[in-house]
Amino acid sequence: MNTAATPTQTVSATTPVLCMAIESGDAEWKLFLSTGLGQHPRERTVPARRLDRLMSEVERAKKHFGLAADAPVASCYEAGRDGFWLHRALRAGGIANEVIESSSIEVPRQKRRAKTDGIDGAALLRLLWRFHNGEREALRIVRVPSVEDEDRRELHRELDTVKKDRASVTNRIKGLLFKVGVKLENLRDLPAQLRKIRLWNGEPLPQGLAARVERDWRMAEQLTERIKAIVDERRRLLREAKDAATECARQLIQLRAIGENSAWMFSTEFFAWRQFQNRREVGGLAGLTGTPYQSGSTNREQGISKAGNRWIRGMVVEIAWLWRRYQPQSELSQWYERKYGHGNSRLKRIGIVALARKLLIELWRYLQTGTPPAGAVLKTR
Repeated sequence: MNTAATPTQTVSATTPVLCMAIESGDAEWKLFLSTGLGQHPRERTVPARRLDRLMSEVERAKKHFGLAADAPVASCYEAGRDGFWLHRALRAGGIANEVIESSSIEVPRQKRRAKTDGIDGAALLRLLWRFHNGEREALRIVRVPSVEDEDRRELHRELDTVKKDRASVTNRIKGLLFKVGVKLENLRDLPAQLRKIRLWNGEPLPQGLAARVERDWRMAEQLTERIKAIVDERRRLLREAKDAATECARQLIQLRAIGENSAWMFSTEFFAWRQFQNRREVGGLAGLTGTPYQSGSTNREQGISKAGNRWIRGMVVEIAWLWRRYQPQSELSQWYERKYGHGNSRLKRIGIVALARKLLIELWRYLQTGTPPAGAVLKTR
């Protein structure tokens, strides 16, 4: 579909509107269409990724419900494997689409509940109707990045995937050797080590096992070369690129305790494409906000919500530990030492999460004002 199509129409509570919920699958999509609460939805099935068939069903639904040909259409689907391409295509076609966070959709709390595409689609359609009639809390909307912002994330996500693949291969090599009584401290120059390894009875490694280990080792070397290429590309961008995300990463790198990997992730996943209004939004998007549980006389804290960006949450906790080490004179490190520094290991782990939230907020303020966190030291080069 051409991205320069008709702009999305504005949908209001007083405008007759066709609501559509999409249950997407690998082979087919189920469409649920309605014009109001209490109305039995019109259910249709179209082949997956066939936008022309989807738009045809929308036009037929307008005629079925007696709407004008130019009546606005509001649609939604759950965030998942389809990503955001469908959202962009629907918006380009003039449909006011929203991507819904799956975990926020209301479900019955019975121990066993029926779940089918029909039940889920009808429920999602009812929530969409409530959302467009003023009940903004009925659905939790996913913020859709631009194509450029989404593309910038590929570099560090690929790096993380390739590192995990290499760790899987090297762990398999160690396991293969361990089962015959051989334990290697490191795998450097593994082919040369294989020729010297002897089993418990002085015999060399079995031929088949040695050949398999060598093939796995060649795979690990290929992954190492791929990691090097990704890191080199990221460094080239940090030197030469002029976009806002790279400028944001360069500013973060100036602080001690923050390196290329964390600065790039903070920028592309978090700070460079979102406009935060206050510190609560910063903590909420990272999933570092508290979740109180209060009922009658029961009042307790369940811990952080973990409902935000998992990449950022994991990285900022790691950087919080490094912040204590490389920024010991900063106010954040001093606050941690006063409150948690003399506690046991469990209390220190709880405290580091609190430090991570405060640190993330201070990094946001640093990017907004250019003023480093109180007591923090910049790198000399």
